[in-house]
Amino acid sequence: MENPSLIKLLPSYLLAFLWTYTGLDKLIRFEQSRKAFHNQTFPSELAEVLSYAVPIAEILLAILLVCSISRWWGYLGSLLLLTVFLSYVGLIWVGAFPRVPCNCAGLLDSMGWGAHMILNLSLMTLSIFGIFTETKITQKKKSDVSLTSPCVKSRK
Repeated sequence: MENPSLIKLLPSYLLAFLWTYTGLDKLIRFEQSRKAFHNQTFPSELAEVLSYAVPIAEILLAILLVCSISRWWGYLGSLLLLTVFLSYVGLIWVGAFPRVPCNCAGLLDSMGWGAHMILNLSLMTLSIFGIFTETKITQKKKSDVSLTSPCVKSRK
C-alpha cells in the first residue's frame, strides 16, 4: 500500500491540531467557556447544549481527521462547522448583534473580526482541498481493487 504524501496529510493534521486545541481549551476552561456561550445572543437552553456539544464536536472532528478511514468525514464536518463559524463571525462583523460576544479559544480571542474571517476562509479552503484529495484517493483505491479483484470476470 502506498504511503500518503505530506501534502495530502498536512491539511488533516493542521485541522486536527486546531480542533484539539479549541476543544480542549473549552473543556479545560469549561465554566468560563460555558459563561461565554451564555453571553451569546441565542436562547439560554441552546447555549447550555452548545457549551457541551461544540467542544465534543471539535474533539471528534480531530479524531476523524487523523484516522485515514474517517478522514473524508472529518473534512466534511470541519467544512460544516467552519461555515457556521464564518457565518457567525460575518454577522458579528456587520453589526447584526446588539453586543459583540465571542467564545474563541486562547490566542484566537485576541484576533480581530477581519482576521477571524481570513482564518476561517483559509481553514475552509483546507477542508475543501482535503475533501477533494480524499475523494481522489478513495476513487483510486476503488479502481485499483476492481482491476485486481478476483470477482471481476475478464473479457476475452
